[in-house]
Amino acid sequence: MLKDAMGGYRGTATEISRVIAEHPDNAEAYYDRGNARSSCNDYDGAIADFTMALKVGLRFREAITAYGNRGIARVKSGDMEGAIQDFSEIIKRKPTNRRLLSSAYKNRALVKEKMGDREGAAEDRGRSAEC
Repeated sequence: MLKDAMGGYRGTATEISRVIAEHPDNAEAYYDRGNARSSCNDYDGAIADFTMALKVGLRFREAITAYGNRGIARVKSGDMEGAIQDFSEIIKRKPTNRRLLSSAYKNRALVKEKMGDREGAAEDRGRSAEC
């Protein structure tokens, strides 16, 4: 993994792209490049990379995180429906980590609120509190 102990990503998207060119089946490299692109406000590139990482195959926890990161990138790019799908996928997969599940409900509530679904947002906030 290219993430250091402080939470920063070592290397640029360009450097990680070299790894992907050599190992196109490396899901973690797509995931890392998605995070690097997202941190540089390249949300469309991040979404594409998280999508590829999920397609190539990530372990369960990394997949949950990729759905969350892609959901956040989708919000920032204006794709609210896509963001709801990503946060819903996390909820559907039922991670045992309560923090991850609660975060998915909270993020989905925020998106629903932005879309004018106050009732749905309130329901998700309640479910988040139950986690």
